[in-house]
Amino acid sequence: MKIGVCVYFSQLEGMSKKFEDLLAQGFDNCQLISWNPAAWTDENAVELNKLIAKYGIAISAFWCGWEGPTVWDFYDGQITLGLVPPEYRTVRIKNLCDGADFAKKLGVTNVVTHMGFIPENPNDPQFAPFCVAVRTVAEHCKQNGQNLLFETGQETPVTMLRCFEKVGTDNLGVNLDTANLILYGKANPVDALDVFGKYVMNLHAKDGRYPVNGHDLGEETAIGQGKVDFEALFKKLHELGYDSYVTIEREITGEQQIADILAAKEYLGAIIDRIYKQN
Repeated sequence: MKIGVCVYFSQLEGMSKKFEDLLAQGFDNCQLISWNPAAWTDENAVELNKLIAKYGIAISAFWCGWEGPTVWDFYDGQITLGLVPPEYRTVRIKNLCDGADFAKKLGVTNVVTHMGFIPENPNDPQFAPFCVAVRTVAEHCKQNGQNLLFETGQETPVTMLRCFEKVGTDNLGVNLDTANLILYGKANPVDALDVFGKYVMNLHAKDGRYPVNGHDLGEETAIGQGKVDFEALFKKLHELGYDSYVTIEREITGEQQIADILAAKEYLGAIIDRIYKQN
């Protein structure tokens, strides 16, 4: 089990400092997160590979953003996020395929994104065309020797599973964001493993609380201060045979973010050592 962090990439400038900071904090791996398709150039891939080699950083996954509006709530989120809104679907399919190609140049196998509020009702007229869009990206990733990972949160676990079954490719997986299932009020992450556990290929270690109204997501917290039972989570992951990357995500900025990340490293490390070394 390897604990890492998220590193944002929007331009080459500043990446040396980000990798230096990562190493200084005691990490040697990260998910590379990028929302800027203009940065996914051959030239940037060459230079980024040099930095990755220089600092000895392992890139566990490429988190691929897309163009167009993004509103992270229960109302406008339904019509702006992921591949679900039909008006943004074409450009975002291209974004995800382009991002996968960039990730391939970095030697990264797992491509992660939010797919949006996938319709819970399989008879919804948007469910089938959404699955066609996912299949288009998944098949492109498969040609690259890559997996396409859904980050959890905006859909219930069974909806995600149904989509996997409908799409039908063998390179779909889950980036389990432990807090998002709670923040979106969709599931408990420990119980969700009963539904899609065998598909988990990467992990965002994050904590938070359930929504308190019907408009806004729940509140993200520092790890250990929210509703995620990490002890039970890692016990079940161990039973499922998961022994890969654990990427800490703390979606604030500044010194408190660093403090929370370092505290999470110790907190999670103790749990993982206890469960994985004793079993």
